[in-house]
Order: sequence, then C-alpha cells, then structure tokens
Amino acid sequence: MTTLIASRPRSRPAHPPGATYCAYTPDGTRLVTVGSNNTTRLYKTGYEGEPTNIDDCQEQNLALATSNNYFVAGSEDGTVSLYSLDTNAFDRFLLRTSLPVRDVAISPDHQWCAVASDELTVRLVGVHDNTQLRTLKEHGKPTKHLTFDPKGSLLALSCTDGVIYMYSLTAEHPELIRKVDGVIGRLDTESDASSRAVWHPDGRAFAVPTPTRDIQVISKNDWEKQRVFKNGHDGDITALSWSPNGALLASAGRDKKLLIWSAKDQSVIARYEYPNVTDICWHPTKNLASFTTSDGELYISPDFVPEQFASLLRLPKQPAPFIHDPLTELSNNTRRLEVSGPKPDARPRRDSVDADLDDLLDENYGQDDDFVVDDDGAGYTLNAGRKRPAEDDAIYESHPTKRGHFVQPQHHPSFQPGSTPWRGNRKYLCLNLIGFVWTVDQDSHNTVTVEFYDHEFHRDFHFTDTFLYDKACLNDKGSLFSCPPKDDGSPAVVFYRPHETWTQRNDWRIQLPKGEAVLAMSLSDSYITVTTTGNYVRIYTLFGIPVRVYRPKSTPMVTCASWRDYVLTMGNGPVGADGLSRLLYTIENIKRDEVCQNEDTVALPEGATVKSVFFSDNGDPCIYDSTGTLLTLLHWRRPSRAVWVPLLDTRLLPRLASGRKKESYFPIAVADNKFHCIILKGGDQYPYFPRPLLSEFDFAVPLTSAKPKKKKSSKKKQQRNGDDLMDLDGEDSDNGNSTASEANDSDSDSENNNNNNTDPLTTKESLPLTQSFLLSSLRAAQLSDMLESSRSTASQRATLARLELDIDKTLLQLLAIECREGEDRGMRALEVVQLMKDRTGRMIEAAGKVAERYGRRILGEKIREVGERRVAGGEDGGSEGEEDPFA
Repeated sequence: MTTLIASRPRSRPAHPPGATYCAYTPDGTRLVTVGSNNTTRLYKTGYEGEPTNIDDCQEQNLALATSNNYFVAGSEDGTVSLYSLDTNAFDRFLLRTSLPVRDVAISPDHQWCAVASDELTVRLVGVHDNTQLRTLKEHGKPTKHLTFDPKGSLLALSCTDGVIYMYSLTAEHPELIRKVDGVIGRLDTESDASSRAVWHPDGRAFAVPTPTRDIQVISKNDWEKQRVFKNGHDGDITALSWSPNGALLASAGRDKKLLIWSAKDQSVIARYEYPNVTDICWHPTKNLASFTTSDGELYISPDFVPEQFASLLRLPKQPAPFIHDPLTELSNNTRRLEVSGPKPDARPRRDSVDADLDDLLDENYGQDDDFVVDDDGAGYTLNAGRKRPAEDDAIYESHPTKRGHFVQPQHHPSFQPGSTPWRGNRKYLCLNLIGFVWTVDQDSHNTVTVEFYDHEFHRDFHFTDTFLYDKACLNDKGSLFSCPPKDDGSPAVVFYRPHETWTQRNDWRIQLPKGEAVLAMSLSDSYITVTTTGNYVRIYTLFGIPVRVYRPKSTPMVTCASWRDYVLTMGNGPVGADGLSRLLYTIENIKRDEVCQNEDTVALPEGATVKSVFFSDNGDPCIYDSTGTLLTLLHWRRPSRAVWVPLLDTRLLPRLASGRKKESYFPIAVADNKFHCIILKGGDQYPYFPRPLLSEFDFAVPLTSAKPKKKKSSKKKQQRNGDDLMDLDGEDSDNGNSTASEANDSDSDSENNNNNNTDPLTTKESLPLTQSFLLSSLRAAQLSDMLESSRSTASQRATLARLELDIDKTLLQLLAIECREGEDRGMRALEVVQLMKDRTGRMIEAAGKVAERYGRRILGEKIREVGERRVAGGEDGGSEGEEDPFA
C-alpha cells in the first residue's frame, strides 16, 4: 500500500541554482548544506529561524561529509576544505587535487577522509594530520562516488567504467579485494544520475542504482545480488539513502519521484513528487529527512514517513534484505531472541566494593548479574564464549556476557552433506559422483535441475518447485528432496522420485508433523534416513514405508549418512571443558537391527568442526573436517573397536608446499582409493556457478611435512626393486630365489651415498613404500572386516589375498633398503620381516636371501628363526597375544 504525501514541506532557498548537497551531523543537531556559491549554511535541528552562514568558502562545491565537530567539502577547483562546527568557520585545507573533486567521505572513526576526483586515483588523508596520506590506484578509472562500510574496513568506489571496486582498509596499505561488475552503468563524473553504493546500516550489504532504474542489493560476503527494489522509478535514480535502522530506503529520480521503500518486502509505502532532487539525508533519531535539488533549494520534511508506517523507524536495527538471509537459516546454534531491552528477570547489579567477594560466597555462584537460563534453547545467551561480538549482534541488540559460556553450550551446527548455502538466488542442493542438484529462487517459486555425469544410464531433468526444496540427495536409484515448514502453517515435506521402476513410476511425498523441520537426510540403495528438529530419526523404505522412528541419545542432531543397510547418525553430546559439545556418532544395520557403534566420539582436534560425512564406494564411513583432514573409520563393524584413521591431510599436499598457493577443498566422495573434491580458490568456502570440475588426490597418511630429497640413484634403485618383486605372486617357489638374486644386483657403491643419520621415513625411496604399506594394510583390514560380517565371494577373498601379497612385496622392498643402509639397521630390518602377512614361509625365505646377498649374516639367521617359528605356528618374537597395527 502506497501513500501520496499531501503535506508538502516548504522550500528554503539555500543556494543559487546548481548542484546542492546536504548532510546531518551524526548527533543530529545540525544540517549542513553546500552549493554552487561561496556560502555554506548550517541549520539547527528544530529551529525555524535563519541558518548560520559560513562565508568566503570555495565555490562550486560538489561533495560534503560531516562529523560532530567538523565537516568537509570538496569543490570543482580541486580543493578539499575542513570547516569547524565549534567556531563555524573555515579551518584548513586537507588536500588539493589537479582535477575537480567529485566525492568525499569520512571514515566511521572520524580519522580519515576519502577523496574522489577526476584523477585516476583516490586519496585517503588523515583528518587531524594531513601528512598521513594513502593512495588507491588499482582501479585505474575516475571515481564518481565512494562510501565507507559501517565498520570502516571497506571502501566502495563507483567508477566511470561501470564497475564497483572494493578496497580493504584493514592493512597498512589498502588492497583491492573485489571488482563488482554488471550492476551499475557507465556514467560520466558530471552526470546527475547516481551509481553510489549505499551501505545498509547492518554492514552486510549495500544498495546501488542500476541502469534499469531499479535498486539492487549486493551482499558483502559473496558479492552476489540479493533483493531488488523495482518498478518504482521511470527515470534514472539520482539519490539514495537508508534510514538509520535500515528498515526504510528513500530514493529520488529524474522522473520527479521521491519514494520511500519498505526494506522488508521492497514495496513503496510513500511518494513525494519533487523534480531535480540531488541529495537525501535522514535524521539519525527522528522521523525527519531533508533533501536538496539542483535548483539550490532545501526541503526539511518533518513526519517524512507517514503516520501508519512511522513505527518502522522506531524498530531496532533491521537486517539487510537478503533473498535467503544466513541469519535466519535453520541451525542448532542460531536460534535468537529477537527482542531488545533489559531482561525482566535480571538481578540488579551491586555497586559495593565487595561485589566480587559476594558473588563468590553466593549460593548461585557462576551466574552473571544479568544471567538468564537458556533452558529451552531459545538463544537467550547469544554467542556465549566469544571474546568479541559477531557482526550480527548489533542487528538483534544482543550482547554476550563474559560468563555465558559456563552455562550455554556451543552446539555443532547441523548441515546437509554435499550441499552449499544460498549464494544470491542459487544454491547446490547436492554434489556427488552421480551428479549434482541445484536450485534457483524465482521469487514465487524455485526451479530445480538434476544433472548426471553418466548420460547413458540417466537423463537430466528439471522441474518447477512450488514447495521450495532446500535439501536433496541423489544416487543411482532416485532423488530425494525436502522443504522446510512454511510460515502459513504448512508442514515440512519429504519427496522421493525414483529414476525407474518395473511398474509405473511412483513419486511419493510424506508430510512431517507440524512444526518439525528436516535437519539432514541421506539416501542409500535400501533406506531413506531423515533427522529432524524434533530430535527424531525417521527411516523409510525407498517407497515411503516407515520402518523406524526413534529419538537418538545425542541431540541436537547434526547430520546423517547411509550406505546399503547401514545408517550413520551424528549429534551433539556432552559439553567439554571448552564449552563446545562433543560430536557423537552411531552406526547401525537397519535390516539386521544391529548396532555397530553406539554413541562413540568423533575424533576432532580442538576447535575443529566436521565439514562432511559420507560412505566410501567400499562402504566405509569417512569424514572431512575443517582442518582439511580426511579420515576413515576402521573396525567400525566391531562394537567399541572403531578408530578414526587419517587418509589425507590437504595442508601437506605438495602443491601447497611452497606456501605461495592458498586454496581449500570441498569434499565430494572417496572412491577408487582417491579423494574426490572441488578445489576452491580466493578464500571461497563453497563452490559456485558455473559448476567447477572435480579433482582427485591420492591418499597420503600424514607422516612428515619434510620435503622429500631428490636422489636420482634412489629412484632407479626403487624402480629396480619394484620390477624384481613383481613375480612373487606366481605359483613356483623359485620365484623367491629369483627375487632375492635380482634384488642383490643394486649398485654396489650405494652405501657410500647413504647418510646413516637420516630419518628413514623422510627419504625419497622409503617414504612411498611406507605410505603404500600403511594404506594397503588399512584397505586389507577394512576388507577383512567386511568379509567377516557378510557372505564373502570368491572375488572378494581373492582381492584380500592380493592385498596381503602387496603388503609383503612392499615390506620386502623396505627390507632391501634397510639392508643397504648397514648392519646397524638390523633390528629395524627384522621388524620389517615380522610385519609380513605370509604364513607359508615363502616370503620369509625370500627375505632371508635378500639379507644374505647383502652380507647381513646375523640378520639372515634371525630371519630364519622367525620363519621357523611362523611355520611351526608360533609367534614372530613379539609379545604374547600382540596383534598387528591394523589387524
């Protein structure tokens, strides 16, 4: 509903015809105007008398910025002047430029003044010491407008080439961090049309006029387009300004319209009709606004917002108009109390000197003076445990207490594996090796697209989504979707669409109980698993038959994953000493009704979080954490035996060894003994459109960060040993003799090049073999566990035998290296032999011959003793009952 304002404020002739600008001081006590003449006018707020004049100023003023004690004006002659509001007089020149000044801005801390001119650079000059000067020159184009963000850490430049350049001011030298292109149009510096980036008061976004005469909101975190204020103006926009709390937006254009918009729904709530408006400014606290025109007139408009909408100005600071606001996304630790003011149950603060002692003696020790128990999870102790408030604290008028972390645990937020947050109006619902699902917000509905990598088996499809699905899963059997409950009371919905059936394809939907939303879900070849905000785990068959509903012990739930008949659920457990909840997981076989692991701990370093959870192609659970480490679960089919084993630490990848490259990785899957992921550059945390290609990395157990040494001879010897031992899997026992004799043909002078003080794990020759031994042992242990718990096939048993043979081959190559190192490596070499899996004595015999050919007679005798005990069924010399590391 729009209102045409009938009561027009009277015109005040402030300056001669020409560009005229106005601005309130931050405390709202004065209004300053500058124009084409050499007089500046100061209007006292609430005073109807004549303004105070400052004469003998520069003429043709084109820019204005104010502080409580001074204001700065920039003129066409290239001078930037500072005027004192204490003496109402000219103070000094801050800066001179060779070309006309187009805009000035004062930083939020009032220490710096940014100056834009027709020159190709922007200057930052110290207000109190103009010898402090910084130059911004990476944009390379004249700047028409510039604005500081509310924190003063960013400076937005709107340049004549139609690009918004973002400079970071956190370092000593300003750095260009982003170019926002395709939003504003190309404008001359003398044009009366505006391309100014006007920051929202919450600092998370800015609004900017577009060539289509709309107003586009751009988010700061991802620089994507958000909500649009459209269909309001029929001419180019000339002025733009947010209300102090961000609830309203005022705009003026060449169409003689001055509009007031509601930021919440982007609708026009009031209209003025004034031509040639050049500048608009809001009073910091009152329902009052002023604007100037190119005719030199000033309008001071009390009751600027109509009475029926005036309550919007009295609201606390409002969030920027996002399409999908991250602050309102469903998460366990973002439930906020959206009210402000003192808490009704807060105890009054005691002012006595012995207050701290009284607190210690109080029976309610540990409660802060404004302590409120958050027993219903509503977020009364927001951001407890943080030393500094978050960006969004000011939006919700919340202030964490220093003692809050004693009573308010910090839960791990819930997440959907393989999905990304909203970025603009797009989001990936699912990314895996089968394909990907993404959605586009079309305001009234969404459009969902499902694409597959293998088009021989499945065809891509897309559909119009009126349910607004925000989560999805995809596999070879079908696709699964879910949507949150609606504000109108509509419940959350789970939707499954099979790819093909032997009957007519049967899509199905299930509605969850009212008020219950989906936190995470997973899809396997047998079951659908859904975890909800009601702290329930709901398990269905692929065609919607509920088979189990239960409440897990670890709540709130975090995520889930599934593979065949196995389901892994993860939730928040007990609170640790640091105030963070420990993550607990449970794995169960739904078909057999067996619990493999019950409320076991997820192994995470301090401060780390889980980024993704999934099963490998062989059916083993894997996690990827925020430190960049990929881990898999070993012995998870044996109750209380599970252990998390690292497969890869991406921080130790050779591509990052130089330290010059900074990138992160978005996990996709573990398949074919490789880590499949998407490489993210430029500080991104999630992939975006267009869809990037998948990358894969070989596993590498983190053993050392030392750079491998380059030795040409070592590479040749390693290749020779590998070629010699390839025939050990034959049937003839002569293969062992052949291996031993060929392994002895290494260079006889290799011992002269060895350094006995070198760590054997860091040599280029032994490190790959050590990695191969660890990874092969891990795969063999996981395969052995699977064969013990299921009906094994001949091919699976053959694969296990082959893995064990590969382990022994690797150990035999390590033995050759140890023998070449010298006699003092004898005990280490004997340990290598004891790790061999072969029980027939064939590999032990080959190991003994390798030792003899290198002249290690004592080692050869020890190896024969080990072989004799092993053939006789005895131990290898270790402690009684001792098992192999991965047995």
